[in-house]
Amino acid sequence: MIDLKPNPYAALQVRDFRLFILSRLFITLAIQIQGVVVGWQIYEITKDPLSLGLIGLAEAFPAITVSLYAGHLADIVERKRIILLCVTVLTFCSASLLYFTTNTGAFILNHGPFPIYSIIFFTGLARGFLSPANFSFMPQLVDRSLYQNAITWNSTTWETAAVGGPMIGGLIYGFFGITAAYSASFVLVITALACYSVIPNRTLPPVSEEQGIYKKIKAGIKFVFKNEIILSAISLDLFAVLFGGAVALLPIFAAEILKVGATGLGFLRSAPAIGALVMAVYMTHHPIQKHVGKILLWSVAGFGFCMIGFALSTSFILSMGLLILSGMFDCVSVIVRGTLIHTLTPENMKGRVSAVNSMFVGSSNEIGMLESGVAAKLMGVVASVIFGGCMTIAVVSTTAWKAAKLRALDKVH
Repeated sequence: MIDLKPNPYAALQVRDFRLFILSRLFITLAIQIQGVVVGWQIYEITKDPLSLGLIGLAEAFPAITVSLYAGHLADIVERKRIILLCVTVLTFCSASLLYFTTNTGAFILNHGPFPIYSIIFFTGLARGFLSPANFSFMPQLVDRSLYQNAITWNSTTWETAAVGGPMIGGLIYGFFGITAAYSASFVLVITALACYSVIPNRTLPPVSEEQGIYKKIKAGIKFVFKNEIILSAISLDLFAVLFGGAVALLPIFAAEILKVGATGLGFLRSAPAIGALVMAVYMTHHPIQKHVGKILLWSVAGFGFCMIGFALSTSFILSMGLLILSGMFDCVSVIVRGTLIHTLTPENMKGRVSAVNSMFVGSSNEIGMLESGVAAKLMGVVASVIFGGCMTIAVVSTTAWKAAKLRALDKVH
């Protein structure tokens, strides 16, 4: 009998793909450590939940502003060149945050957190260009038949870093101080840059026939909005992350509700990624074979219910468990959406479609941080997270009702 079971390690047998996910591992670890430290640092300076939301705005605004042009650029310029430039900028940003913690740089923060917001702005700018370049570069490294496996491993790598990053950041910050935490982030960014550098260039696919920047960007947007399945999947994650996330408020939960301090914050920040990592490893060996649309809808709804439960919890263990479960649901959504976009999008349009995805989903993480901060200011921390979870469930219900093609989607080819 012939064994038709897919090889779960097939994509890892490709050298350039291994280098790519190693690069993503290091850069994501650096960003996660930086996120924990910046959040805690700004909260210590301001003691204001809205100031935590402004971190998201400082990063999302430049990312959204350049996103469509960045996607266009990823379709006409060698993706590796864009990636190297962006990671170089991130290296500068990481070095700047580290400088602020030294004796000569600390005086810059005497008048408030504005310098930190400024650095986060440039981080968002770099990530706005990096995201579509990374997204469209990855499928050039593997055969089309390995897309789902590569996406799953890419997600697994990201989730591993998302688990380790906050935990490492919280522990280093708690035991060794802020300078040590930012130093670790800086070293990781440099290592990521080195890994990206040794991946050979890939030639671009034939450029699409549209003439001019405006027409090319318009074609990418039109493609997304005419494809009901891609649009529905993107919209689901957009509103789920926009309303359902509580990451921006975790410093308040850690300090005032669960009373676990900076170290506990690191564990809380890593909890969703722990669940996502477990799910990603499971899906590597047991990929979704059918009922794709329904699984996606139920996963996003499950994420919303977890957020409601987390808001009501006063137990650190229960809160950790609910955040882990939310990460498992979110991982399913990420892998399904990524597979759909890679499979249904032409190669010469992946940069632009990825840019639209980044605008509506990637940046919604940061905009969601702002929404969380504003909602917490207006209605209280716990009530705002409950409201977000309810809105997530409402969005899933509406999508299930309106998007018949997604609801009926059985397999991804």
